[in-house]
Amino acid sequence: MFQAQRALFIYCVSPIHMGAGTAIGLIDNPIQRERHTDYPMMVGSGLKGAVRHQFQADGWDNNLIARIFGPETNAAEHAGAISFGDAQLVAFPVRCTKRAFVYATSPTALARAQRLLQTLGTACEWVIPEVQERFCRVVADGKGPAGNNQTLPLEVFESTAIDSPELTGIAEFLAEQALPAGDACAFFRDKLKADLVLLPDEDFGYFVKNATVVEPHVRINDITGTADAGGLFYTENLPPESLLVAALMATVERSGKEEIMTAERVLSCVLKDLDGRLIQVGGDATTGRGQIVVKAVEG
Repeated sequence: MFQAQRALFIYCVSPIHMGAGTAIGLIDNPIQRERHTDYPMMVGSGLKGAVRHQFQADGWDNNLIARIFGPETNAAEHAGAISFGDAQLVAFPVRCTKRAFVYATSPTALARAQRLLQTLGTACEWVIPEVQERFCRVVADGKGPAGNNQTLPLEVFESTAIDSPELTGIAEFLAEQALPAGDACAFFRDKLKADLVLLPDEDFGYFVKNATVVEPHVRINDITGTADAGGLFYTENLPPESLLVAALMATVERSGKEEIMTAERVLSCVLKDLDGRLIQVGGDATTGRGQIVVKAVEG
């Protein structure tokens, strides 16, 4: 179906609220999570809608938007020519007494990212090291947040750090491919290269479930200007510095126009105004939430 594709890295600059729509726990407005892993994620339809809205705000021609993204009304006319896959978690920021925070990941998170990258045509020959309970893997040569066999404190837990040349290569790949070039992201490229930490799947799962940003909100009565009784609610956000990856796929234009755009042209047209830029996704835009940087991976 799709004739052209690229992988997109998504780097969170602010807290992100991609709402799940339903709440079954103590949090009134939870974020989207995968059913089988409980990892935070972003549904592809939400990403596509946010990009479409951004292009409209940029002044794109409405006819071109309809040709690429599909008609805004009367969707039965034709399907869009661009598709966004669900974004899956690669690295998650965890508070650390050394260097403020580290980019935590796990064998499962890395293996899934590698599978997606390779499927989309990106050379990604990672060798993912094993990691045992109560241990973590850090980049080698003393560049990481803890030296070999030293203790690394993460939140209120401690792990014994073990150097890993394999993780060093993965960190260098992510630092180069996941963040845009330029001075704005230079510090974080260097930090990602040095502070990537591989945790056991169980430890990683704990942090992504319990170390998100949960904020209390109060509903204000429009007449009195004071808090409504029973108006307290809690909203969950994916924390800034989280890193995800998604598929961007294109097909031949299906609008029936005389000059039909090829899949490669559709993909190029979207990436021209998307690659390396800051856009807003999810809810709470008026409170500064939802800022992400998108980076297309070189094929």
